[in-house]
Amino acid sequence: MRITIFGAGSQGDVQPCVRLGKKLQQPGVQVLLAAPQNFAGLAQTEGLPFHPLRGDVQQIMAGETGQKYMQSGGGNPIRSILAMRKMLGPIALQMAEDALEACRAADALITLAVFAPFGKTIAEIRGIPLVLIEPTPVLPTGDFPAPGWPIQRSLGRWHNRLSGFAMLEVIWQWYCPFVNEFRRRSRLRSLTSRDFYDILTSTPLLGAYSPTVIPRPHDWPANIRITGYWFDDVQTAWQPPADLQAFLDNGAPPVYVGFGSMAGRDPAHFAGIVLEALTRTGQRGVLATGWGGMGVQEVPENVFVLNEAPHGWLFPRMSAVVHHGGAGTTAEGLRAGLPAVIVPFIVDQLFWGKRIEALGVGQEPIQARKLTANRLAGAIQRATGDPAMRQRAASAGQVIRAEDGLERAVQTIRQHLGV
Repeated sequence: MRITIFGAGSQGDVQPCVRLGKKLQQPGVQVLLAAPQNFAGLAQTEGLPFHPLRGDVQQIMAGETGQKYMQSGGGNPIRSILAMRKMLGPIALQMAEDALEACRAADALITLAVFAPFGKTIAEIRGIPLVLIEPTPVLPTGDFPAPGWPIQRSLGRWHNRLSGFAMLEVIWQWYCPFVNEFRRRSRLRSLTSRDFYDILTSTPLLGAYSPTVIPRPHDWPANIRITGYWFDDVQTAWQPPADLQAFLDNGAPPVYVGFGSMAGRDPAHFAGIVLEALTRTGQRGVLATGWGGMGVQEVPENVFVLNEAPHGWLFPRMSAVVHHGGAGTTAEGLRAGLPAVIVPFIVDQLFWGKRIEALGVGQEPIQARKLTANRLAGAIQRATGDPAMRQRAASAGQVIRAEDGLERAVQTIRQHLGV
């Protein structure tokens, strides 16, 4: 059987696709990853056959519109529609056409749930089954507010569920003109937001997150299965550069600070806040610049500047983690059993920050636009010095490490596709 996995977005979006593809590659199953060209190196490193898609999302997010979107926090869902359409306009149809080509010989397609309408269209054209995956929940529920919804406190089940339908409409509006133009070219009928919901509730959908963090809502349909997080144990065998290892060996476990691609239009601003907060707390720090380019030139001896390192290797060597609240980074922090300080910028990051707070393994998230050295210092102080929080984090990590979400996902997919 030949399976194509279609993924796009940041590395946090594509990484689950890569991990699933690696695990699916077993006798009788060939996997092809269709993702933007800038992920070719990642696929090659992981030994995953690769089909490039036109359009570099990282480059787009680094542009003026992307930087404005990150700086505003994407807090206004209506404005986000205009921003996303402007960013996706030049590449959406190209990506869809390239993904369709990647499925020329495919027997099945797997794609991220947010791209379900594109996936459904490709599956219709090729006459193949579709499976959806999600690192963050997309379906409405009364249990919690929808990821991306500005109000991330529960105002009751009706509010929570309505926020879910509202965010589905927002996501649909991001790219519906491109979906329907793509379908028109193949003489398929246009889709509506109702069709988007119907696809999500009728197609096998795997939630790549832990039931410890998100217990399965009773009002979700039967097609959804929460598998547990999808981790890559190869990361734990990574060999660090000598200077990083020397820094870790030369003192107490440091605090990790990294905002991934979210540094915004003024990365030096965030770097300054971080360095001042570490100075105030007296903590050693590992500062990850990320491809967002958090600008750092001179740092004190108790801070190590890191371009990148696998979180699965790095986090168990930290005392706490400070990050933007991306789904993947949040998962790795939980697996390591560490208290977290979440500084959300856009979309689902505030949602993950509130989940961390609800679990008692972190305090209330600090919105990026409200981040100050004083607030960050206070949060770091508590994350490193609150014994009860540290114990809760350690206990959660123990439970999450015992889950094998990736194996559950693979077995579910194989069973569904009859492999």
